[in-house]
Amino acid sequence: MSSLLAEYLAFLTDNRRMSPHSVRAYYATADRLAGFLQLYWGGDVTRVTLHNISSADMRAFLADRRGDGLTNRSTARELSAARHFLRFALGDDVTLPVMKGPRVQRSLPRPVNPDDVLALADDVAENAKDGWIGARDWALLLLLYGSGLRVSEATGLMGNILPMGSTIRVTGKRNKTRIVPLLEQVRAAIQEYLALCPYAAGSDQPLFRGAQGGPLSPALVRRAVQGARTRLGLSDRTTPHALRHSFATHLLAGGADLRSLQELLGHASLSSTQVYTAVDTAMLLDEYQNAHPRA
Repeated sequence: MSSLLAEYLAFLTDNRRMSPHSVRAYYATADRLAGFLQLYWGGDVTRVTLHNISSADMRAFLADRRGDGLTNRSTARELSAARHFLRFALGDDVTLPVMKGPRVQRSLPRPVNPDDVLALADDVAENAKDGWIGARDWALLLLLYGSGLRVSEATGLMGNILPMGSTIRVTGKRNKTRIVPLLEQVRAAIQEYLALCPYAAGSDQPLFRGAQGGPLSPALVRRAVQGARTRLGLSDRTTPHALRHSFATHLLAGGADLRSLQELLGHASLSSTQVYTAVDTAMLLDEYQNAHPRA
């Protein structure tokens, strides 16, 4: 089984060009499924024995994972990843066991108020251990909100985007590139950070540096935001990714069309972008409830 899992890991890394996070998640599910089946079946799990997997086996696996406290959404992801592994192991000609996942209610993104975005960025910058790090965090968070980047996309930017103009080229999921706007305020914040940064901004070097000069970890950004939202009393949903949601929601409220928004966000499918129309409607209803004298 270890050789099959190694082949799957290479497939995820080389063939699908997934992000490191997705590779880890898919591989972890495959490893869990293999370990479960080895105990459940009482024997070795190979590519040959996997041909005998049934819907009952899959239900038993998901029931076992449910015992670990998985939610409906996490269980649905686990089932999807398990089927992905089985499709790789068994080939396209084999019919996979029929297994219906749990019903998952799609939740709406929660945008952050623009004033809260600035307060958040300001608090993160003020609580940084060094002045240049504070300038870095301020510029990074403004970039997430001003250009709608994922935090991994922002931390993955290289010095080859310099000198900056009104747009930058970003590489997103599955190595898909797109052009996003760069507001003058964001550009100024990045330039101020670069002026203070003790590390040279080479074209082959990360734009946003960690304290030791290496690439800035997205986990450090999330941790800094978590501390700031606690100090400011903001919702737990106030995350770096929520700034991307805010970018999309506020653009849509300002009149942007869905196709343009899809391009700016780098969504492969328009259905992923359409969720923001529901967010915009919800915001309008909130305004109505708060403002109308007979609401």
